[in-house]
Amino acid sequence: MNLHEAHTNLARRDVKKRVGRGPGSGNGKFAGKGMNGCQSRSGYAAIRGHEGGQMPLFRRLPKRGFSNATFRKEFAVVNISALKAFEEGATVSPAELFARGMIGKLNAAVKILGNGEIDRALTVKAHKFSKSAAEKIEKAGGKAETV
Repeated sequence: MNLHEAHTNLARRDVKKRVGRGPGSGNGKFAGKGMNGCQSRSGYAAIRGHEGGQMPLFRRLPKRGFSNATFRKEFAVVNISALKAFEEGATVSPAELFARGMIGKLNAAVKILGNGEIDRALTVKAHKFSKSAAEKIEKAGGKAETV
């Protein structure tokens, strides 16, 4: 290998596109952004639903119905089968469930569901119980208390 055969990898790098540098560059005058409009301006960011001044689709369509989303209450659900982790006679509260990682938030509203079986008497305190869960807890000799 001779000195004139040595070369760097500069040719492999992507060359930065220099826009707005005259008509000979192929990206002069409008710098590849077209003519006028918001996309040709600096600081442009696409706004969802924006149709360039035309009335947006979501405003053209009629509003119908009712959404319960603002009134809905989210519950952290725990099945009866998960309560086998507690020993006989224990008091199961939302704080206990959070400490054992059964619910995600300490101040979450807890609902106990009746999926599974329970074989020990527990005092379960929760914000809500399904009918089957309350029946199974009381059948096992425990108490289902609403907080």
